[in-house]
Amino acid sequence: QVQLVESGGGLVQPGGSLILSCSASGNTLDTYTVGWFRQAPVKEREGISCISRSDGSTDYDDSVKGRFTISRDNAKNTVVLQMNNLKPEDTAVYYCAAGSYWGKTLWRPHYDYWGQGTQVTVSS
Repeated sequence: QVQLVESGGGLVQPGGSLILSCSASGNTLDTYTVGWFRQAPVKEREGISCISRSDGSTDYDDSVKGRFTISRDNAKNTVVLQMNNLKPEDTAVYYCAAGSYWGKTLWRPHYDYWGQGTQVTVSS
């Protein structure tokens, strides 16, 4: 099992940047595929980025491609989501999740462990 805690959310102006961190305890995070999901009010939770446990390959939803970057910091047992050029439509609660799926996946059922979420608000 692994326990996940997100941090780094907050209020930022459009065009600004934030760095979200997903810290793990109980197991080493690089043995899992890790995904970032977000859920805006009255919307479904959607997968936006992931990094695979097989080869470290990454995937992004089209809505964030070119603006967000996911990476591992194995020394800190953490996965980081760098978010640039933020837009108001990026406002949501952001969750990290971990699962045993071998490759890249943004499909929620592939993830077994979830953090509690961190709020990101993009507004002027």
